[in-house]
Parts: sequence; structure tokens; C-alpha cells
Amino acid sequence: MPRLLREINDRAALELLLATGPMTRGQIGDLTGLSKVTASQTLARLEERGLVEVVGEQAGGRGPNAALYSVIPSSAYVAGLEVGPELISTAIADIHGHTIAEVTVEPDDDDPVSVVHGAIVKACRSAKVSIAKLRGVVIGTPGVVDPRSGDVRFSFDLPGWHEGIHEALAGDLRREVTIENDVNLAAIAERADGAAQGLDDFVLLWSSRGLGMAVMLGGKLHRGRSGSAGEIGYLPVPGVPLPEDIRTLPGRLPSLAGGLQSLVSAEAVAELARSYGFAAESAGECVRVAVAAGAQGEPLLDEIANRLALGVAAVCVILDPGLVVLAGEVGHAGGAALTSRVEEAVARICPVRPQIVTTTVTDKNPVLRGAVLAALERAREELLVP
Repeated sequence: MPRLLREINDRAALELLLATGPMTRGQIGDLTGLSKVTASQTLARLEERGLVEVVGEQAGGRGPNAALYSVIPSSAYVAGLEVGPELISTAIADIHGHTIAEVTVEPDDDDPVSVVHGAIVKACRSAKVSIAKLRGVVIGTPGVVDPRSGDVRFSFDLPGWHEGIHEALAGDLRREVTIENDVNLAAIAERADGAAQGLDDFVLLWSSRGLGMAVMLGGKLHRGRSGSAGEIGYLPVPGVPLPEDIRTLPGRLPSLAGGLQSLVSAEAVAELARSYGFAAESAGECVRVAVAAGAQGEPLLDEIANRLALGVAAVCVILDPGLVVLAGEVGHAGGAALTSRVEEAVARICPVRPQIVTTTVTDKNPVLRGAVLAALERAREELLVP
């Protein structure tokens, strides 16, 4: 059998096992179109490479039970990270995507390379996994990530993440590293496990400390030429000052002193909530209290919805995504009471009426989950290379 054909068969069987779980030789043959002999040879090669193993038996008809094959969980591991100004969360998962360790640390150094290295080492120790076994590392950060260099081009929260950090991280960890915008990673988690499960086209609006948006088109993230697609906080809004303070370092973006960000960031929502008599420790908690208050909280929810609708409408008349997912601290807290109001507000000012829903990702940290999923995709591709 030619080598290329063997590689194609191995890839098909391995992809099937990763996607569906344990299967018999006959099931693999039926779903891949391989003969029983070829399926047996394929599984034998994968066993020799330490990628699959027999995990049980399946009772059949009159003949003997059939062996069930599965990808060995320890054949590869991945690391997903969410980096913020105050905390770094790291998750280690096996090739099936099962998280086996998750740790959160406070950065004790201004050097991103040192901070990331320490976080991964601590997580690997907790998981009892050698760093050498990591086949994928994806780091989620706020701000703009240059799709060409892989560096964080701009982030208010992470001034130490500058040009050259991507290459330095890869050199330090001795493996390929991917840095991705945190909201984009939340969208990956939403498409895999949440309200946008299986959809190729949708946008995710993230309203927390900052405001961000991820755009999924044709099943792929749309980042734009410079990586700035989705920086909706800069959207000019009538009656709101523009972010005109450009007295920053060369190549830096202007501050978010104006635009949509000034209306629906967590700070803006908390301030608005106080003016309506709803004071709490966070913007999300303010919104939860307003939802629980029933009729008393409706005026606040109406105002938040009207503000969010300005951004949603602008996106919908350009992209017409069909589905908009509200996520982040404010979006998650508002639930159906907020999404229904946003949908109605958008319909009043826009000819497009998308379906607007609340995130249904149950993981406590969707950015971290998205980082793990993105790392898994890269690791599985590497695993499939003979």
C-alpha cells in the first residue's frame, strides 16, 4: 500500500475516534469506507505509534465480542491560558479535551515570558504532566493581536505585551505558541458548547470590564487585516465624545475615552445602575439585582438595552449575522430579560432583526475554555502527522 494512502487512512481513523469516542474495527470501517483488513492494518499502525488502545468490548451477534478502540488520552496534552492584568488562569487538558488541572496565579513579574512560563509550570505540576508533552499552547489576552506577527499589538491592560513577545514565548517554551484575542476565544467556546453550537455565522458581543466583539463567518474567526475586527468599543455613537486622545506612543491606538465603550463598559453600566438606585459590587451584580427587582428594574434594563442596541444594529446592517450572543459580565447577568429588550431596540432602529440570545457556555471561564479548544485543534493536527 502506498505511503500516502496509509497516511490518509490513519488520519481518517484517528479523526473519527477523536470526534466520536470508542469504536469497533467494523464501525471504523463502515464510517471511513475501509475494508476490514485495511481497518485492522490502520489500527495496528496507530497502536504501534502509541496513539490508540483497546478500552473494552462490544457485544455483537453470534460471534465473539468486538474490541473497542479509543485514542489514548495521554498521547498529547495542551495548555490554555487567560492572561489579565491581575490574574493568569491556566488549564491543562488531554487530547480528548478533558481538563485535568486548572490553576490561577497572580503575576509576580512584569516580564510576560517569565509570567507565562511560571503559570504553565505550575499547571503542569498540578496535572503531573511534563511540559515536553504539550502539543498546543494558546494564550488569550485582551486587546488587538497582529495576525501576521502573532504579537499583541495593543492592549491597555497589558502594556508589557509588545512586539517580540510571541517569538520570545515560543523560544522559551520550545514549541509553537498562539496568542489570541480573549473575546475570539470566548466565541470558539460558544460555537463548541454554547448558544452558537454548530453555527458558521454569528457574532458574540462581550460586555465586561471592556467591550469587545468576535465575528464568526463561514465557521472561521474574522480578524481583519490588522487584527482589529471586533474592536467595537471605538464605534462612534451620536451624542458621545469620540476617542480623540491620540497622544500615545507611535503605532498605538487612541484611548477608549469615548465611543460605544463609554456607554456599556462595566464601569459605565455600574455608574448607570447607581443612578437608578441599584448599587452593587460589580456591574454584573447590579444587572442581576435589577432583573430580580421585576418592574422596578425595567427602566435600567431598558437603558442598557438601548445602549447595547446601538452596537448590535451597526454590526447587523453590515454583516447580517442572524445570531448575536450577549456574553461577558453584563450580558450573562442580563439573561433573557436583557436580550429580549436588545432585540426589540434593534428592530426599532435597524431593518435587520437578528436573533439575540444570552451565552449558554456553562464553563465558569469561557475564554480559558476557548483557549483549550483552540490548542486542541492545533495539537490534533500535529498528532495526525506521522
